[in-house]
Amino acid sequence: MTTPLRITAPEQDPRRAEPLTPESVEPYMDGIAAFLGGTANVIMQLSLRPVGRGVLESSVDSGKVTLHPAKRLRTTLTYIAVAMMGSDEERAAYREAVNHSHRPVRSGPQSPVKYNAFDPKLQLWVAATIYWGIDDLYTRMHGPLDPATAEALYQYSARLGTTLQMRPELWPADRAAFFPWWEQNLAQHRIEPALREYFDGLIDLEMLPRPIQFTFAKLQRFIVTGLLPQHVRDEMRMTWTDRDQRRFDQLLRGISVVHTRLPKQARLFPLNIYLFDLRRRLRLGRPLV
Repeated sequence: MTTPLRITAPEQDPRRAEPLTPESVEPYMDGIAAFLGGTANVIMQLSLRPVGRGVLESSVDSGKVTLHPAKRLRTTLTYIAVAMMGSDEERAAYREAVNHSHRPVRSGPQSPVKYNAFDPKLQLWVAATIYWGIDDLYTRMHGPLDPATAEALYQYSARLGTTLQMRPELWPADRAAFFPWWEQNLAQHRIEPALREYFDGLIDLEMLPRPIQFTFAKLQRFIVTGLLPQHVRDEMRMTWTDRDQRRFDQLLRGISVVHTRLPKQARLFPLNIYLFDLRRRLRLGRPLV
């Protein structure tokens, strides 16, 4: 029923942190967050109906998580890794590969809403959702960043959109502008039955072998529900109690205690592995997506 309090319009620190680089952003990139937050983040991305319909109606079978879950995980996490930790040349190469996959993703005559995977405003929403997830899980697991560092991370995270076609000026000017914009837009999203059914399949790991479903689906649903904002829980017909919240907070604290004691490369896993794989594919001339 309750969720941790989030500051929707953080005060701006008069000090300015140094702009981040692909190297200096690494301490804020938790690999475990990719596993914990991936499905919840996808649900929030696709809660914007044109994005959701684009996935439901896509004819690009090679990119469908329901058919190729391992490949979809690789391409998604590689995108986050290269957008945040890759060089300009690597980002350009991955942009071209993603563009090739996105070209067929556009609404048809029978689509209930119009969409185009190259629409910068749709890419803005997807990028904003990924940033929100990074900030949310980092705060839950490690506590809030100081205002200047949080602002520097926010400004740098525009790369999540500009690595594709999002224009820099579309990114809200600062964190004080971002959070009200985010919450106002999210509150307007409605999840239609077809998308809810699709999301339930992702949450319950229906695309994976039954032993994996049996072992992990219940935990996955608990984590996804805990990470979703209340509005999205309501749209998904999910229940969440104060007791659930306490158990969830304890789980994240326990994971954080272990995770913060790991060596740097272990904390970055699997993002660092996917970035390494991208660089290997570039050297060998292999497909990136």
